[in-house]
Amino acid sequence: MKITSLDHLVLTVKSIESSVEFYQTALCMARKDFGKGRVAFHFGAQKRNLHPSNAIPDDNVRHPLSGSADSCF
Repeated sequence: MKITSLDHLVLTVKSIESSVEFYQTALCMARKDFGKGRVAFHFGAQKRNLHPSNAIPDDNVRHPLSGSADSCF
């Protein structure tokens, strides 16, 4: 298998709203709400999802920790 691109990056954050403010203000990224209250940012063809560290977003995440990330190809 040859990887051709990064689909998205997931950032685990302490505060979704503080992160939203930073990414919109400092980096001019466009917020996109999706799914059941989930938040992502888009710039060009790139996407960054935000997960709160105080909630488990799916069965693959057992110990969410602020500042951690995962890549999805």
